[in-house]
Amino acid sequence: MISTESIYSEKNRVSSILLPDGYKRITLQPNSFEDYLRNFPLKGKGAPVYYYNGRKKASQKFHFAVLDIDTGSRDLQQCADAVMRLRAEYLYSKKLYHKIKFNLTSGDPFPYSRWAKGERPLIKKNRLYFIKKHGFSYEYRSFRKYLDFVFVYAGSYSLSRELISVSDIQKIQPGNVFIQGGFPGHAVIVMDTAIHNKRGDVIFLLAQSYMPAQDIHILLNLKDGELSPWYSINFRKNLETPEWIFHKEDLKKFRN
Repeated sequence: MISTESIYSEKNRVSSILLPDGYKRITLQPNSFEDYLRNFPLKGKGAPVYYYNGRKKASQKFHFAVLDIDTGSRDLQQCADAVMRLRAEYLYSKKLYHKIKFNLTSGDPFPYSRWAKGERPLIKKNRLYFIKKHGFSYEYRSFRKYLDFVFVYAGSYSLSRELISVSDIQKIQPGNVFIQGGFPGHAVIVMDTAIHNKRGDVIFLLAQSYMPAQDIHILLNLKDGELSPWYSINFRKNLETPEWIFHKEDLKKFRN
């Protein structure tokens, strides 16, 4: 297992997590979502995972590092919500406001563009309506309120139907999501990938939130202490993470 002692420096980011011997990071397009995740900042060495209410998570044995991003003060930003949060934060940071859109569990699309125009959703008899209530704003505080609404009315079920399948796990890349939609379901997001210089096998890092809402954290690989926190694509049937088991067919990605 790679020691956490090695990852903390002036540039404390996902990209500062060391690689196992013989691996190199896969080249990514600058300023892409993939690059954004690879360079996401981490909290300090030994940072624990906290729940939304400020309490420490009961078990601190599942994570390698903690992403430096808030969880919010309500029990909302759980597993699939954390994935949507990272995607939305990237698009917001690039001012790609028109691309911020998630489908609700009802199947209705809920674009940020309507929220920014001051329209607010009204759900009546399982139908989604919009009512003009505020002026136009791209203010970040309002954006976060948009996301909180998404977290209430969307989740692993809706996100799994919205994403598209990755048929070849060899093509795994940051931003891909292992997801099982359900009530409950679960989702973890790929934060980085690397390839072996000679063998060509690919490894990846995973991050998750969970229930109750908690800090987004890089997962340890409890099944391979030598590779941890990295995971290999060469798992047979099951991808065993500390709190959920996924399968190769659970790998999906966002549409462009």
